[in-house]
Amino acid sequence: MDSPIRVTGLRKTYGTRAAVDGLDLDIRRGEVFALLGPNGAGKTTTVEVLEGFRRRDGGTVEVLGEDPEGAGLAWRNRIGIVLQTSTGLDLLTPREALSSTAKVYRTPRRVDDVLDAVGLTDKADDRIGRLSGGQRRRLDVGLGIVGSPELLFLDEPTTGFDPQARRDFWELVSGLAGDGTTILLTTHYLDEAEHLADRVGVIAGGRMVALDTPANLGGRAVSEATVTWEEPGGQRHTERTSTPTELVARLSARLGGEVPALTVTRPSLEDTYLSLIAPHLAGTAPGAAPGDVTPDLEVSR
Repeated sequence: MDSPIRVTGLRKTYGTRAAVDGLDLDIRRGEVFALLGPNGAGKTTTVEVLEGFRRRDGGTVEVLGEDPEGAGLAWRNRIGIVLQTSTGLDLLTPREALSSTAKVYRTPRRVDDVLDAVGLTDKADDRIGRLSGGQRRRLDVGLGIVGSPELLFLDEPTTGFDPQARRDFWELVSGLAGDGTTILLTTHYLDEAEHLADRVGVIAGGRMVALDTPANLGGRAVSEATVTWEEPGGQRHTERTSTPTELVARLSARLGGEVPALTVTRPSLEDTYLSLIAPHLAGTAPGAAPGDVTPDLEVSR
């Protein structure tokens, strides 16, 4: 199956407002796809339709070859979902929660392997109600991957993770993708999207406004670069140019080789993202679904 997710003309309305307004999406097998967008853009609604938790009003949707609205338990056995929060597990231990969840899947991962992958081996037998917020988030991820899913939905998976835990999780995601798992990721960490995603889609106003690799999104790879350097005497100069290599070569020849304090930068993913959604932020984005309040994107420092 070359495209585990195929969406054409997806539409979902609430009253007179369109949360999703004719969205097209095609996600390839084995890729990590990051779906980005501001509050009320329709991102959460789209994902819930794909997961089979929300009915659409128009368009066609195929997930692992089936329409999620009518898919049964055999289909659900093939997907994994990491929600933003989970409740009702406080009296269990992580080992118990993972073990009981694993029993509903045909080919689950070993519970000890999952505990190790999400960094909860030392907390495996503690009550979940006593875990920190970050540790509970790791358990959410573990519950999503314990079934060895073909397709994994990750909704803000590293919220509450410290920097090292986030890097460890990135390695886990890369490993899952390397094994052939298709991953749809929503995140408000731009560095996470840039590090993990093969492609990035930006939703605003219920529509896909850009879709490309992180490096090429919105024309980043060919946009003007900003070259900054220091002249003899310490004066700083800045110039924007579409041919930065040529400019640096001229500066090098004029300044005798090394160019003092040289920097060459192109628009960051954050710059590009903000420029793409800016036209849609003048007023309230049309069609925020009830609960469609995924946090605005931010850069992890």
